[in-house]
Amino acid sequence: MSRYGAGRRMVCAVAILSALVAVLVRMALGGSGLLGWHLAGWALFAAALWVARTLPAGRLTGLVVAGGIAVTATGLVAPPSTSTDSYRYAWDGRVQAAGISPYDHAPADPELAFLRDDWLFPGDCAAPRLAPLGDGTCTRMNRPAVHTIYPPVAEGYFLLVHRLSPEGSRHKVLQLGGALMAIAVLLALCRWRDVRTAASWGWCPAVPVEAVNNAHVDVLGVLLVVLAFCVVRGRGRGALLGAAVAAKLLPATALPGALSGVLRQGVAWRRRLVVVVPAALVVMAAYLPYALVSRGSVLGYLFGYVREEEYADPSAKSRYALVRLALPDSWAPFAAILLLALVVLYVLREGDPERPWAGALLVTGSLLLLFTPAYSWYALLVVAMVAMDGRWEWLTVAAAGAVAYLSGPATAAYAVAGLAVGVGWAVRRSRRSPARTRGGAQS
Repeated sequence: MSRYGAGRRMVCAVAILSALVAVLVRMALGGSGLLGWHLAGWALFAAALWVARTLPAGRLTGLVVAGGIAVTATGLVAPPSTSTDSYRYAWDGRVQAAGISPYDHAPADPELAFLRDDWLFPGDCAAPRLAPLGDGTCTRMNRPAVHTIYPPVAEGYFLLVHRLSPEGSRHKVLQLGGALMAIAVLLALCRWRDVRTAASWGWCPAVPVEAVNNAHVDVLGVLLVVLAFCVVRGRGRGALLGAAVAAKLLPATALPGALSGVLRQGVAWRRRLVVVVPAALVVMAAYLPYALVSRGSVLGYLFGYVREEEYADPSAKSRYALVRLALPDSWAPFAAILLLALVVLYVLREGDPERPWAGALLVTGSLLLLFTPAYSWYALLVVAMVAMDGRWEWLTVAAAGAVAYLSGPATAAYAVAGLAVGVGWAVRRSRRSPARTRGGAQS
């Protein structure tokens, strides 16, 4: 590429990223037409990746980092726009600071009334997105009548944020914490992986929306998984993955990736134990302090959440949407679990131990395609694994999650994502086959 051509592409990339930042600011401000703005953001993101693919690595590094910081910062411009989960984070931190286990009381419990303030429990219950408490008052938190669902590492993070929050800071420190963790993920990807693929995390609209503006604690789990795969090996990797699971349970899908190829020739017991034992010990150690001081179950609302999300009734909330295109509704849960188990088995037998993130991406992405959840922040781990592995087609799963969250049932969006993943697999396989054929002819 000529110097002139590279410069022109750089200007084009900067212009697209500038437009993306403007769209993301509009998304953070909320209001009507959010689905359209989200789709515009994803389109600009795809265009930026396309233009950047041929830029020289020397120029691209600064663009990825600077652009990633600018994209991430857009999540700080307004209060949470599409989720109220971070209000529960703030409450759980406040409850712990008062010396009370967050697993013992629901926010609506009168015993905790002395912790209420005008921010989390506003006096004007006519405002939108408020949950009634049944006594004429209301709260910004969703599900105020149930106990917390969050695991202990997440709860420790909520307490830390509460301790560090100045008086009256409200949601801002949680958003800032999300931004710092998102940037830490980006820097780790640029330092230990390919800066070209790191752009798929740094510029992705899901990051400022879900990790920063909505401040979802999922980004803490993502950071721990990225550090586990990028920085450490052996027992340290297992320990970090255990901490990720104790921050948000979804990172458990990264464990098969860490065990990639362990069943290829018999059972590599030592490698299994080096990962599984530290992970299990960290999870147990994280739960133990809360188990000792809590009167109730430290699993909180976990099983209630599973029932609420109607995973036993696929038609209730369009669960297993792609599986149900081919099978009766009653078969869908069992078929999804079986297919996911086969994916895990494939990773354990055929996965590349030198590229554990590839197996983690396959398992996590397959889980989302098979169960089709309507929560876009679940896909943050998929975005991070794409940034490590480079299989861009899996980003469509994250985009489908955003459509499902903003517009309801999104069978078509998940179907497009499944098709994109299938096409990507076929294209990559066809590219490998000629290389293998030439290698065999020369040998």
